[in-house]
Amino acid sequence: MASQDEIRAIRIEKIKKLESRAQNPYPSTVARDITCAEVKSSFEVLEKNQEEKSIAGRIMAIRGQGAILFVVLYDGTASFQVVLKKDAIGEEKLTEFTDVIDIGDFVSFKGTFFVTQRGEQSMQATNFTLASKSLLALPDKWHGLVDQDERFRKRYLDILMDHDLHDRFVKRSKFWNVIRQYLLEKGFIEVETPVLENTTGGADARPFATHHNALDIEVFLRISAGELWQKRLMVAGFPRTFEIGRIFRNEGMSNEHAQDYTQLEYYMAYADYHVGMEMTKELYRKIAKEVFGTTTFHIRGFDVDFEADWQMYDFCGLIKERFGVDPLDENLSNELLAGKLQEAHVVFDPRELNRARGVDLLWKVIRKSLGGPGFLIGVPVYLEPLAKRSPRNPKIVERFQVILAGSEMGKGFSELNDPIDQRGRFEEQQAMRDAGDEEAQMADWEYVEALEYGMPPTFGFGVSERLFSFLLDVPIREAQLFPLMRPKDQL
Repeated sequence: MASQDEIRAIRIEKIKKLESRAQNPYPSTVARDITCAEVKSSFEVLEKNQEEKSIAGRIMAIRGQGAILFVVLYDGTASFQVVLKKDAIGEEKLTEFTDVIDIGDFVSFKGTFFVTQRGEQSMQATNFTLASKSLLALPDKWHGLVDQDERFRKRYLDILMDHDLHDRFVKRSKFWNVIRQYLLEKGFIEVETPVLENTTGGADARPFATHHNALDIEVFLRISAGELWQKRLMVAGFPRTFEIGRIFRNEGMSNEHAQDYTQLEYYMAYADYHVGMEMTKELYRKIAKEVFGTTTFHIRGFDVDFEADWQMYDFCGLIKERFGVDPLDENLSNELLAGKLQEAHVVFDPRELNRARGVDLLWKVIRKSLGGPGFLIGVPVYLEPLAKRSPRNPKIVERFQVILAGSEMGKGFSELNDPIDQRGRFEEQQAMRDAGDEEAQMADWEYVEALEYGMPPTFGFGVSERLFSFLLDVPIREAQLFPLMRPKDQL
């Protein structure tokens, strides 16, 4: 088998041959009247009328020899067979085809449509034009790219050779468009908020930091899709906003977590988390039906039905039942938490342990056993610095998280609009950062100032592309077009 270097050299010689004939191997445009998918959908009419049409795409296979060749053409919409017969296309053009065309080349074919003796819909070519010459051979069509690292680095080949993967990313586009349309129909407006921030807000995460040369300041890539900015828009008088955008978190990688990914966040004035729970159920069911055509999924070993009644999970009750500790106990010691974590075989850094981190780690142990769909409620105030306190119990917040197949798959809450309470929460978070907790939220005093001008009661919700990967039951990087990779020269 020839190496890629040998194949490249041979194909460059073919380019020289084309150029010697005054043929451009990379023309700006070629004839294309109809897509392969459109040919298939209207084949009977095309066959009956015998009108010549032009189709164009990449050659994925060539078989046959002598006076007849069978070519599989793929244009991104469908695959279609083109037949080159000497008595239809002419001996000169057939010879030219075998002389300079290879699998992987883009070609425009002109011809009429017929059904072969084997019953396959086909085009009978009467002419062809090279649209783009490929220099390297495509992977074997049966095995494609096997090595995962190579698949991610050469995603373009992975998608080309795997039509199911191609359809996955068409479905991903539909996933976000269904969400967008749902919100637009409910009167939301789409906004864009800063990606570079002086302080990061809206989540507990370690940010990426960089230097802004023009302003000579340190800035951060955002860790949420404009949460504090969108709430400023609530202050400004916009009643319903949303953003679907890229966010960045400088944290570990796993099957569920990436460092840069797409997230939705929306904010709705004059609503609370009870309204939000109903909207979330409606939205998730709509996604399931319109994107996946079903409401039942098998995810990470769990059977999930979005049409079923959603469960309600009480945060403090579950931890009390499993570990015998009360997350609301103000005297809960690090030593007790450390012991419970060790009993549960949870790995942690004792230098970073505090009540918030310890309780959250205990919760994550429990979460793995919950299939959902359901809502986690009753979270302590110290775990959510941006949510409104419950009027029934000021030690917990009006927050829910969607529980799905052992993970959290979306979060919403009644937004804290009390500027005095918000200032105090930020001070607590800043004290945690000063003590070494890099994931504690940065204090945004300008946001507190905005709240002092008044923000209406507001509900906010966020969910990332993790939901899409979960519904597919694939690791998150398998649901991303181009996941970040370490450069080859740094391996």
